[in-house]
Amino acid sequence: MLAEDLIESHERPRERALFSESYPGLTTEAGYAGAAALHRHRLALGWRPLGRKIGFTNRTLWPRYGVCEPMWGTVYDRTVVFAEADAATLPLEGLVQPRIEPEICFGLRGAPRPGAALEAVDWVAHSIEIVQCRHAGWRVTLPDCAADNGLHGRLIVGTRVPASEITQLAERLPKVSVTLHKEGKAIDRGAGANVLDSPLLALEHLVSVLARQPAAAPLSAGELVTTGTLTDAHPVRAGETWTTEIDGLPLRGLRIRFQ
Repeated sequence: MLAEDLIESHERPRERALFSESYPGLTTEAGYAGAAALHRHRLALGWRPLGRKIGFTNRTLWPRYGVCEPMWGTVYDRTVVFAEADAATLPLEGLVQPRIEPEICFGLRGAPRPGAALEAVDWVAHSIEIVQCRHAGWRVTLPDCAADNGLHGRLIVGTRVPASEITQLAERLPKVSVTLHKEGKAIDRGAGANVLDSPLLALEHLVSVLARQPAAAPLSAGELVTTGTLTDAHPVRAGETWTTEIDGLPLRGLRIRFQ
């Protein structure tokens, strides 16, 4: 029943009661099982998975949302935008209470190994994830997030830079910083260290989580992984233009116009 409810909620986007209220006793494991059913439904409709998103890697947000660990979801060809010249126009239609999250994204050349994830990284990019929440006031639990595909809405990926061209990448990732602007005004600033101490460590965390979920496919060559927001998540509306600036890595900022 949860699987049917998830599919219907995604096909008719709207605010609704928490899944954990509709299904008392819902566990995180059952939430992921529901998300897997949604995933199979999408595959049957022709959706093509491109990778994963990790959420709640920013520990500073845990007390606000009442969670104590990260979660993950799948990103698809129908939810990912590769920005041309680091700019994109993004329709918000079909997204429920969308919020913006500036992140660091990796492209994989192979399956990451625990403790050696950097060896599997082919490219690095700045990304912006648009997350969404079907529950009033963004009130969630971890099982709700696991069920709802990690709250994924859209992912905009900027210029991809080969990892081999970035010196001391592992050392620089915790220090990278982003400034988030709305209509030219600085709204928030964050750093790579906010994301489980480094985006690379967030990637390694996902590897370990997937290893404990037999039904979940492990990461593989060709996938992209966006590692979680470096700042708070901020509401966005149609008509707004948001931009980012990156410092500490040779990555370009992004410019997103919402419509």
